[in-house]
Amino acid sequence: MIRSLSVIVAAALLAGCGGPAPKGAAESASRLLAAAVAGDRVAFEAEIDRPAVRDDVRRQIAEVARGKALEVEGGPSEFALDRMISPAAIRLVHAGTGQPLAAPPTVAQVTKLMRAADGGRACVEGRKGDCLLTFAKEKRHWRLVGMKAMDVEIEVARR
Repeated sequence: MIRSLSVIVAAALLAGCGGPAPKGAAESASRLLAAAVAGDRVAFEAEIDRPAVRDDVRRQIAEVARGKALEVEGGPSEFALDRMISPAAIRLVHAGTGQPLAAPPTVAQVTKLMRAADGGRACVEGRKGDCLLTFAKEKRHWRLVGMKAMDVEIEVARR
């Protein structure tokens, strides 16, 4: 009895992670990626929670520095972080060829790149299954709350 209960609990916990991302998350991610392709900073800003993304990128940079036995007091500057959090920081390429996308991916294409993540979040995955962009629902709108600090290259399958 206890064994079957633990299996049910484990299955319930895993159900929240790795499944398909909610539709709203894919739509927000699609708008963000369209802004990245177009280099549209205003549209990009509309889809992000900049303070949350700054905190995430700052944490990653500090981890890399500590891993190399470096300690930079205060971490990277706001200016440096803001340059890392921009449409230019996200590269969208065709899967297989690596050629840059000329047009933004459709919501259907983005949906295929996404999965549900811990804590009710959604993730745009990289080719290695790592989470490149993380979205969370804030009030009624999904927004970018985290991103990989370096090498954000998203491979998009043909339509």
